[in-house]
Amino acid sequence: MSGSIVAVCARAGHGVGKDVLPEITLRADHGVVGDAHASATVQHLSRVRKDASQPNLRQVHLMHEALHTRLRAEGFDVGPGTLGENVLTRGVDLLALPTGAALRLGASAIVTLTGLRNPCVQLDALQPGLMKAVLDRDEDGALVRLAGVMGVVTRGGAVRPGDPVEITLPAAPHRRLEPV
Repeated sequence: MSGSIVAVCARAGHGVGKDVLPEITLRADHGVVGDAHASATVQHLSRVRKDASQPNLRQVHLMHEALHTRLRAEGFDVGPGTLGENVLTRGVDLLALPTGAALRLGASAIVTLTGLRNPCVQLDALQPGLMKAVLDRDEDGALVRLAGVMGVVTRGGAVRPGDPVEITLPAAPHRRLEPV
């Protein structure tokens, strides 16, 4: 399986949106250099308040471009970085990957998936109804989170738009992604 990177984003301050950049640097066991959520321990403010010593399973937020297309078709004004993603991809069904899948981004960086992004109500502050738009229900009525996946950096490197995304699946049996 392979795809490509559409955009890369980071932001030093906390908040939902991130700035589109020509390149980001991923650092192993840390995340996106210069991003507010980078660290070996949790940096999301709600999680810091609970227990700041927890491991950071949300170092990198990856999102599929198809979600942006869907949201624009529903009338939302979204583009790269709007939803807080660090890496916007094309051609990879991120939500279908299992926990532990390794994504090689560019020439050398590797991000190992830890789980699904659990969207928060801050999205509605951007645009009313946006939070609901990134949630869905399956045929059994179970909640489906569409807002991308989270991972940790297992090997660092530079990542740019146009770089390839190559996927290595973990050994079976696979575990489906759960919110982290």
